[in-house]
Amino acid sequence: MISTGEASGELYGAMLSREVKRLWPDTEIFGIGGPRMKAEGVSLIAPISHVVGIVEAIRHIREIRLTFKKASEALISKKPDVLVLIDYPDFNITLAQKAKASNIPVLYYVSPQVWAWRSGRVKKISSLVNRMAVLFPFEVEYYKNTGLPCEFVGHPVAETINIRRSREELKKDLGLDADKKVITLLPGSRPNEIQRHQKIIREVAVKIHGEFPDLQIVVPLTAETRLTEQFPGYVRVVYNRTTEAVACSEASAVASGTATLETALLSTPMVVFYKLSPLTYYLVKSLAKVRFVSLVNILSGKEVVREMLQKDAHPEKIFAEIKRLLTDTQYRGEMIFSLKKIGDIFQGKKPSVRTAEIIGEIAGWQNAVHI
Repeated sequence: MISTGEASGELYGAMLSREVKRLWPDTEIFGIGGPRMKAEGVSLIAPISHVVGIVEAIRHIREIRLTFKKASEALISKKPDVLVLIDYPDFNITLAQKAKASNIPVLYYVSPQVWAWRSGRVKKISSLVNRMAVLFPFEVEYYKNTGLPCEFVGHPVAETINIRRSREELKKDLGLDADKKVITLLPGSRPNEIQRHQKIIREVAVKIHGEFPDLQIVVPLTAETRLTEQFPGYVRVVYNRTTEAVACSEASAVASGTATLETALLSTPMVVFYKLSPLTYYLVKSLAKVRFVSLVNILSGKEVVREMLQKDAHPEKIFAEIKRLLTDTQYRGEMIFSLKKIGDIFQGKKPSVRTAEIIGEIAGWQNAVHI
């Protein structure tokens, strides 16, 4: 059984399911997911929520409770060999308690951000979980003295990047002019992120076009999301082509999240922005223990990319940083150098494959089909 709660986690669940099925083709997988997990043969008992933020979760509490009820019932009735939890901590830690009570082994894949806030969860997680597979090397340290086996397996995003075509070829594939430069504006993957960020990126697009009319502006979205604001005709919206769009870009404005890591692994200079509801931001800011919010800066241990949050997530400021990335050669070169170093962290790692193997180790499965 796999339990995930939002879009990026659902993608990791789909990639993991594919590897499990490759190694053990007769495995039955069920859980909470979305269309990508379903496409990999997962029987869905409930959809992911797409919710981010404390206030936003409160608004969807009834939906979340219903999903938890379905998950609990399926867990007890089907009693899987392994329960795999992917991030989504408040929901999944509670589900782990149900699993523990029923003697169902638990693998936590994608640790909650205990390094950012609520580090006390480490103790609770270690009392409920059998194995931990983490995405970042520094996370291993947090579980070091708990007795919980914890392994750095790498980040699934690194597995999704397989760009072999030139920028010109990528532009043609996206229906763009191969001879003109591209800027990408990434508002996020969740519907509530789109709602908060679309006005910002629209104004950024207007400012870019006003000063650099030859630049092509692309807004990459997931298939499940849509812009509800009217955008100018010179803005191209593409679906499920984020990697290709960012790979052929000169610079990107990226909503904080997994997309910042993907952009870094593609060595595309960026500015990071984000807006939460005022109450959620206040609570997070008062509880968080990190200097940075973007994965790029956290992994680098310094400010490699500018972070523009809340009031600073203003079109004028974001545009000014994009302009600098286009015109300041030294600044741009230093950022690209730092982004390439992030790629070295994940070199040689195959997280979906390794995590599938860990599932087999926990369950005691034999005779994996190695292709």
